Amino acid sequence: MTISVNVRQVVGPEDAAKRDTNGLRDGFLIEGLFSKGRVNLTYSHLDRMIVGGVVPAGEDLTIGQVKETGTDRFLERREAAILNIGGSGKVLVGQTEYALGFQEALYVGMGEGDLIFRSDDPGKPAEFYVLSAPAHRSCPTVLITLDMAKKVRTGSAEEANARTINQYVHPDVCESCQLLVGLTMFEPGSVWNTMPAHVHDRRMEVYLYFGMEESTRIFHFMGEPHETRHLVLKSHDAVLSPGWSIHSGAGTGRYSFIWAMAGDNMSFTDMDKVPMDSLR
Repeated sequence: MTISVNVRQVVGPEDAAKRDTNGLRDGFLIEGLFSKGRVNLTYSHLDRMIVGGVVPAGEDLTIGQVKETGTDRFLERREAAILNIGGSGKVLVGQTEYALGFQEALYVGMGEGDLIFRSDDPGKPAEFYVLSAPAHRSCPTVLITLDMAKKVRTGSAEEANARTINQYVHPDVCESCQLLVGLTMFEPGSVWNTMPAHVHDRRMEVYLYFGMEESTRIFHFMGEPHETRHLVLKSHDAVLSPGWSIHSGAGTGRYSFIWAMAGDNMSFTDMDKVPMDSLR
């Protein structure tokens, strides 16, 4: 079994404003997370968030120790959320097995044992998206289906942003230490996410875009409101968003995205909205 860990340092707003396209992609874009038979992790110094992809394609895959955390076990001082965006599969937490279908999630509390991943059908492997942040207390491990997620409907067809925010790891659904995780799905014809834009300096965020045709692209907007930039992303790309940056996007076709936050508080609505006339 192969585990790879990519470490990302923090990029500040002054640095980001001077970077060209390749420099921005190096600093914020996470590509190639989902590879058959591999565990790929990115350790970001933004609130110490770990972003990972696990695709079992025959043999089980395990996350036990990750050297970058400085602990003997991966979840010794961390919590994790796992969301399956592929074929059906299972996650073993210690001696307990959890079955995860498409768009089902598992919250795993601090102090649990190894995470073992397997696919029900190696020909149609599960694609486990893993998010982990430091924790200071243990919360119960919970399996969360799409039906269990808190639904927040927002936007409108007229503004091309009618969407449902499915909140999986959220105080109204599942207790956690600091992770907030959800899945946003769009009505047909709507392509804009998180616009009008906002920032939240108290928390970092990471988006994973998926559910797209091979030729579909996302134009993801980032940067300070007065100094915006963009990245062009394909399906299964993730992008890191520091607290100082807007994080919004538009797709050339249908898509969904998973968002995850970590930081000072658990209030989903804690954000500083950016008026449209402030964007540059």
